[in-house]
Amino acid sequence: MLHAGLLRKMDTIHDDTVQYALPVGDASIPLNERLGQKLSLRFTGRIVCLQCGSRTRTSFGQGHCYTCFQTLASLDNCIVRPHTCHHHLGTCREPAWGEAHCFVPHTVYLANSSGLKVGITRSHAVRTRWMDQGAVEALPIAATRNRLDCGKIEYALSMHVADKTHWRRMLSGIEEPVDLRAARDRLFSLWGPDFPGDKVPDAEPVRFLYPVLKYPEKAVSLNAAKHPDITGTLLGIKGQYLILDVGVINIRTHAGHETEVSFP
Repeated sequence: MLHAGLLRKMDTIHDDTVQYALPVGDASIPLNERLGQKLSLRFTGRIVCLQCGSRTRTSFGQGHCYTCFQTLASLDNCIVRPHTCHHHLGTCREPAWGEAHCFVPHTVYLANSSGLKVGITRSHAVRTRWMDQGAVEALPIAATRNRLDCGKIEYALSMHVADKTHWRRMLSGIEEPVDLRAARDRLFSLWGPDFPGDKVPDAEPVRFLYPVLKYPEKAVSLNAAKHPDITGTLLGIKGQYLILDVGVINIRTHAGHETEVSFP
């Protein structure tokens, strides 16, 4: 069966094995049951902004046109660097959006995706965030009332722990053992009196198992610009990546791309 429409990032459900579905247009294709099957992705070359619906030659901020990239609060630099939040200065691009999305409970966490990392996210979406990053294990360590305070903690801890995921290492299938509890306790010993928020000292790590038959020996990146027609056997899914026998593709970075998806 052929499905056609705009791609969006994959939906996830935390289960014994993470469950994935690929949104294409109005369809949502369950993927776990497709492991071991041929998968075809054909990018038509048409890219549409997921926010305003306008045609764009290039996707900015994972599925947006340049105008939206420059004007939406959700795509401002402070989303990537939350300790630079400027809402209190009266310069937020969309103050109402900021109040609804940034002035809500947030969580600081440690995760093992490509090794130990620190990160933050809204508290109601922690597991989705962890699965999107391909974490095999994650642990909340602090709670705050807003994104700015969470960002300040993350920025301070990033001087001692990585705050980025190395995607090739994450897709290697080589799991580096990390004692998240010990890492949490070590970072708590660095906790300054001016750190905002509350420590979460008693949380237990959450484990994730991904649907992967075989990891690539070397992760070859595929993208719509260089590979408009991709056909290969679906060997696994981790983070927002499809692992094929011909390479790996980050679905999230192709949000807004008009795509034909089939299982020949």
